[in-house]
Amino acid sequence: MTHLAKDPDWWRGAVIYQIYPRSYQDSNGDGVGDLLGIVRRLPYIASLGVDAVWISPFFTSPMKDFGYDVADYCDVDPMFGTLADFDAVIETAHALGIKVMIDLVLSHTSDQHPWFKESRASRDNAKADWYVWAEANPDGTPPNNWLSIFGGSAWQWDGGRMQYYLHNFLTSQPDLNFHEPEVHDALLDVARFWLERGVDGFRLDTINFYTHDKELRNNPPLDPALRTSRTAPAVNPYNWQEHLYDKSRPENLIFLKKLRAVMKPFNAAAVGEVGDEQRGLEILGEYTAGDDLMQMCYAFELLSGDQPTAGYVAEVMAKVEEVAADGWACWAYSNHDVTRHATRWQLTPPALRGFTTLMMCLKGSACIYQGEELGLPEAEVGFDDLQDPYGIEFWPEFKGRDGCRTPMVWERSNASGGFSTAPRTWLPVPGEHLALSVEAAEADPGALIHHYRRAIALRHAHPALMKGTLEALAVEGNVLSFTRRHAGEEIFFALNMGEAPVTITPPAGDWTWLGAELNSAHPGADGKVHLGHWQPCIMLRAKARA
Repeated sequence: MTHLAKDPDWWRGAVIYQIYPRSYQDSNGDGVGDLLGIVRRLPYIASLGVDAVWISPFFTSPMKDFGYDVADYCDVDPMFGTLADFDAVIETAHALGIKVMIDLVLSHTSDQHPWFKESRASRDNAKADWYVWAEANPDGTPPNNWLSIFGGSAWQWDGGRMQYYLHNFLTSQPDLNFHEPEVHDALLDVARFWLERGVDGFRLDTINFYTHDKELRNNPPLDPALRTSRTAPAVNPYNWQEHLYDKSRPENLIFLKKLRAVMKPFNAAAVGEVGDEQRGLEILGEYTAGDDLMQMCYAFELLSGDQPTAGYVAEVMAKVEEVAADGWACWAYSNHDVTRHATRWQLTPPALRGFTTLMMCLKGSACIYQGEELGLPEAEVGFDDLQDPYGIEFWPEFKGRDGCRTPMVWERSNASGGFSTAPRTWLPVPGEHLALSVEAAEADPGALIHHYRRAIALRHAHPALMKGTLEALAVEGNVLSFTRRHAGEEIFFALNMGEAPVTITPPAGDWTWLGAELNSAHPGADGKVHLGHWQPCIMLRAKARA
């Protein structure tokens, strides 16, 4: 079961479950989740009906950014276990029919990585140019005005080389130099190492940050009217620049094509994280066009901001059709970097179910973040318990990412929700989460988890929902509607995204009602569909009789 036989197109329409390993299941009582904990819980994940898991980084790391600062790409940090434990994850997942995607952080390493230690040792060693080094300005200031997402300048002075190095994130996360072919080769070898070990694909962290402008030109200021807080909080001056030169450079495509070629013999797939305030969907389109780049990417249109209206969702989908018609999106509402959507959008239980149904009917693939199937709200983490350097830097205006990273809750009765036997866990388990544990949800027929299972099953039952086109996109008041088509199958979908009941007229034709298990409404005696708040209408066009 090391290598799973799979269709090259398996990723199209796939449902991917994200595991944040520190917080999923602790198997050894040290208060931190680990790989053997994941092995224990894989049958639960399989019960959801998902196609794949994405596991956030578990590589050797000093953990300044909780594993997104890699010190060895080809080994497991002892905190999470061993390579043998990872092999057990692969074997168990594959035996359950689940594909495994791992989180590759290729834009930067830890400053503890041997590559960086060698690079900073002198200006003329074999790896001197593997990172982005630059001379100071004549007055000693950094080479240009680029900013770090985590605060301050993106340049850090190194007294050994008497030069600055680039870091888009923490100062302990130096950026690799993608203008150096040897860096490409080394990173492609990393991908091969894990593919040969049995992984089915990758989640690519900060995919548009890989390549920087070789001339190190200054970013222009951004018109204040255009500032948003999709990928960085409003309190962060990073939002004040138009990021033309520090990321999203056209040369990035060179590396992505090489990576796709390495993945192809394994039928592996990748989903890239596109972090860009202004051009996220355009970049998504660029990076997933054709069949020689990445299979799918996600941007932050549904991962941030206020509760989406029917009009906003239609606007995003129309934009995707415009700028990424030849590409493929992957949609997510929550992940390890953003406030959980139950809280971010202040959702009622019907609204939570409505958004779940919507995700499984949209064109694209889907990512679910651990605990969202339980309806977990964002946890309140006090400053004294805070671990995230991002939150510590911008507290209290931005409280960081720890509120969505608290441990998964499995049992009602245990102080740590069945996550650990340790007296203290790496982040506290919120008391209000215990009543929403897996144990409690499984015993409650009305719990959200059952709705997730039914919505995922509906998607898998219909090729039009997995792979089809999205057409006839329309908005009428709070009702979003569209049609999905694939290989002769046609599905009409509508969702009332408001609190008041509404009446719609379905398209003419001979339709079969779908989704009763998802509270889907069907036409009444008057031929109209009466939708309650957050109620969908899902219908399959009946095949013409011979």
